[in-house]
Amino acid sequence: MIQYIVGVSLLLVSLIITVESRELADDVLKLPSQVSQFIHGDEKKDVDSVGTRWAVLIAGSSGYWNYRHQADVCHAYQIMKKGGLKDENIIIFMYDDIAFNEENPRQGVIINNPRGEDVYAGVPKDYTGDQVTVGNFLAVLLGNKTALTGGSGKVVDSGPDDRIFVYYTDHGGPGVLGMPNNPYLYADDLIDTLKQKHASGTYKSLVFYLEACESGSIFEGLLPKGLNIYATTASNAEESSWGTYCPGEYPSPPPEYETCLGDLYSIAWMEDSDIHNLQTETLKQQYHLVKDRTINQNTAYGSHVMQYGDTDLNKEQLFLYIGSNPANDNFSFIEENRLPSSSRAVNQRDADLLHFWHKFKKAPEGSSRKVDAQKQFVDVMTHRLHIDQSVKLVGKLLFGIEKGPEVLKVVRPAGQPLVDNWDCLKTMVRAFETHCGSLSQYGMKHMRSIANICNAGVDKGQMAEASAQACTRIPPGSWSSINQGFSA
Repeated sequence: MIQYIVGVSLLLVSLIITVESRELADDVLKLPSQVSQFIHGDEKKDVDSVGTRWAVLIAGSSGYWNYRHQADVCHAYQIMKKGGLKDENIIIFMYDDIAFNEENPRQGVIINNPRGEDVYAGVPKDYTGDQVTVGNFLAVLLGNKTALTGGSGKVVDSGPDDRIFVYYTDHGGPGVLGMPNNPYLYADDLIDTLKQKHASGTYKSLVFYLEACESGSIFEGLLPKGLNIYATTASNAEESSWGTYCPGEYPSPPPEYETCLGDLYSIAWMEDSDIHNLQTETLKQQYHLVKDRTINQNTAYGSHVMQYGDTDLNKEQLFLYIGSNPANDNFSFIEENRLPSSSRAVNQRDADLLHFWHKFKKAPEGSSRKVDAQKQFVDVMTHRLHIDQSVKLVGKLLFGIEKGPEVLKVVRPAGQPLVDNWDCLKTMVRAFETHCGSLSQYGMKHMRSIANICNAGVDKGQMAEASAQACTRIPPGSWSSINQGFSA
């Protein structure tokens, strides 16, 4: 009898232990989509204390040949919207000359990949046309409504518990980012604005994704730690970024399109966000997947994705900034990058030429469309040749025939900013453009040369004199500073 009672007691103890173990396992062994339920301590508190998510999305170009930048921004908006962000907290800058452009084969529709899903529908028109300016962009970041000129009036009216996501896609150059309306955005002005935002105590953390040529130069040696800002860029400080889904490349857009649909880095982070559960995926995990895809199998058609600022923030989950699509809640994170890679991509600065060339090839012989495409192609090439030769000649006039090219090509060591005196850079750009015309989206590639002229101690008078000798006139045409204004 005693043995029976002992046996029953042991069985009951075993059952209790089993039940408790299962309950403990149920508390701990959750699916990846339930990660927020088993985060403990400070981490759990951090997830629960998410304030308002803010997103600022900006396409800094205009023109159908730059289709991809506005397509990128529209796609980014759809990700934020599916992620649960409200329109009142998503601020869009885009020229808005693509969807209903006469060149667009699908009127009122913008696509960002060859599959052709519309990403334009529902996109807020906060700042369009001549409202897409440096002044408005910086005012929006600072939450300064009184500094706005036109637009919806929406600003990042954030508080100390809020998180901010900024995505900027456009042409760029060393230390500078393009805008459809001059002047351009210089790195020092952006960094100063970010410092002001931090000093105001109106955000918990800020993430900045930047697509542009030489985009690393915007943060290299300039973005300090301690601002609670994490930035990634499409390229390092001295290389181009790349367009993708371009005509004649693989994967190519639908045959009726004569322009690139997206940018390689941008497509990489957005298509990753489309398919993953962003409640579990971290900024760091996305950074590595995007980096692997953007380098494009170490071919000549890729760039090096970089990260700057408070890189320890990359441990945080993406949903803290851009939300997470509920449709992906049951997806676990996959380390291997199974997203498609491009066998070829197009240098950002050559995407306009590609458009004009395909437009020319496809246009009927003798048509006005063919004549127009040929003129556009020739105008672009003439402008490029003029800018390249003018900058090179200015260097020779200032430093001598042999030394000039060497001075212009100097690249500072990693960790150093492009230029010591940013006011000097802007002054030198103005002096050059006064005599030689606008640098334009292509000529931004020469910003390092002009910065090196500053670093060499050349003054404004010497630069103006050399530019006047190099350029006896300002060439006419759409690329002229007479029509475009000055970059600085």
